[in-house]
Amino acid sequence: MIAVLDYGIGNLRSAEKALEHLGAPAVLTDDPAATKGARGVVLPGVGAFGACMGALRSSGLDAVVRDAVEDGVPFLGICVGMQMLFEGSEEAPGVSGLGLFDGMVRRLPDTPGLKLPHMGWNTLEVREGSRLLAGLGDAPWMYFVHSYAPAPDDESVVSGWSEYGGRLVAAVERGPVWATQFHPEKSGANGLALLANFVNACQ
Repeated sequence: MIAVLDYGIGNLRSAEKALEHLGAPAVLTDDPAATKGARGVVLPGVGAFGACMGALRSSGLDAVVRDAVEDGVPFLGICVGMQMLFEGSEEAPGVSGLGLFDGMVRRLPDTPGLKLPHMGWNTLEVREGSRLLAGLGDAPWMYFVHSYAPAPDDESVVSGWSEYGGRLVAAVERGPVWATQFHPEKSGANGLALLANFVNACQ
C-alpha cells in the first residue's frame, strides 16, 4: 500500500488517481494509524506554506512523514509537500517546516515579463544518476504552479533544476526521500514515468 496523506488541503485525489493509473495500490488517508506498514508515502501540497504546515500538524500526519523518512520508507513530496520538508519559508515567517532538509524556501525573483505564480510547462535540467528522474531524458517537460521554491543548503541533494527568472530547484532526493516542486500528476507521460520510478522503489 502507498499512503497518500490527506491533511485536508489541496487536490489530493489527483495524486492518488495518477498512482492508481499505474496500477499502484494507492490509498488516500487522514488516519496516521492506517499508514503503518505502508510501502511508500506521498505528501502532496497546494496553497500556502503556513496553512499547509498548520493542517499537517493538526492532523498528526507530520509524525507519519518523520517516521517514514527515519525508517527509510520511500517518500515523495509534491509542490508544497516538497517545501514543507525544509526548515521554513519566506511565505510564512515564523512558521517552522519539518526541517528534514536544511535550507529555506524562497520567493521567486520578480522579473519583468514573467508573472507570479509561475504557472505552466518548463523543462528540467536533470542531474546525472538521479533515480527520481531516471529514464526521462535530458530536458523533460513538467507542469509547475508556484511562487516559491526551496534553496537547499546542500547542493548535492538537488536532482533537477528549471529556469524561471533564474535557476530554481525543481527536485531533490536523498536516499529514498524524493520531492518535486512541479506536479508529476499533471505532467502527462513524463510525470507518469517519474511516478512509475517511485512505485518501483516502493516494491
